Amino acid sequence: MVNVRARVPFKVGLNSDIPAELLSFNGLESGKEHVALVFKGADKNSEPPLVRMHSECLTGDVFHSSRCDCGEQLDETINRMGAQGGVLLYLRQEGRGIGLYNKIDAYELQSQGMNTYEANNHLGFGDDLRDFTEAALMLKALGLKEIRLITNNPKKINELEALGITIAEVVGTKAYIKDGNESYLRTKASHGKHRFNFD
Repeated sequence: MVNVRARVPFKVGLNSDIPAELLSFNGLESGKEHVALVFKGADKNSEPPLVRMHSECLTGDVFHSSRCDCGEQLDETINRMGAQGGVLLYLRQEGRGIGLYNKIDAYELQSQGMNTYEANNHLGFGDDLRDFTEAALMLKALGLKEIRLITNNPKKINELEALGITIAEVVGTKAYIKDGNESYLRTKASHGKHRFNFD
């Protein structure tokens, strides 16, 4: 199922280049071009590696939107895995699965006073349409059936365990509060049960 492994250096903030392997996959039924970044050969070590499933967020990852904390969580993960090793699954599931254009529509509704879940529901979508079946398949293709998962989201924990992945430890990320996203983060904590430490 692993198609190609290419060595690629990454740069996060002012940090020097962080080496990783960038992997593509074949046989994914959705046809989405999910990729994995493997740091320090973590898929070949005997201990359960750090793993993060990061859903694509163009506005946060690339344009550093103040509406979310996705870019900061991604940078934290790459820095951590650059030092400790790990596997980052970058999943093409923009906007919790509703797509980029619908996400922009949801942003406009949020500007009118709706929270992130209310906006998605108003557009006819569920709270979170992401499916982590292919993420589990990617992990199994790498020979990883037991992991230490970097997440604040109980949905990811529950779905991976249901798909046969053993989670030896859950590692949270920081809560990146900035102008424009505190209400968003607190809504994710209260409604989506995300495990943030706001202290």
